[in-house]
Amino acid sequence: MIAGAGAPDDAGLADPALVAALAAYDADPAREPEVLAALGEARLLVPVVAQLGEAETGPDGLVRDKSADMATVSMRSADGRLALLAFTSLETLHRWDPQARPVPVPARTAALAALQDGAEALLLDTAGPVRYVAAVGVPGEHPVTIER
Repeated sequence: MIAGAGAPDDAGLADPALVAALAAYDADPAREPEVLAALGEARLLVPVVAQLGEAETGPDGLVRDKSADMATVSMRSADGRLALLAFTSLETLHRWDPQARPVPVPARTAALAALQDGAEALLLDTAGPVRYVAAVGVPGEHPVTIER
C-alpha cells in the first residue's frame, strides 16, 4: 500500500512540463530524455480501489460487504511483467476508472512503491492520451522506459 503525500491544495491537474514531455515523446520517441527529466520532478496520482475483504449474507438472502480494503492497482503485460498504475492527472485517472481514489505522490515514491509491490515498472496514463511505461530500478535513479 502507498501512503499519500497529503497535498490538500493539489487540484489534480497534470504537471505542464510532464504533459509537454509526453506529447513530444509521442511525436518523437528520441525525446524520451525530456520525459525522464520531467518525471523525476513530477507528482503522480496512484489509484487505490476498494477490494472486498469479507462478505456476509443477510436475512433477506442478499450478499453484503462485511469489510473492504483499499489496494493499489497493478497490470501484468503479455510477457509477464508487472507494472503499478499511475496517472498524471485526475482527468487521465478518471478515463481509466472514475471510481478509483487518487493518492498524490512524487514519482520517485510511486517508483519505490512499485518495487515494494514486486512490480518492474510504472504504467502512466494507461487510458491515454499518451501511455508511457517506465521501468523502476535502483532507488535514487531515474526510471528508464521499457516499452512504448
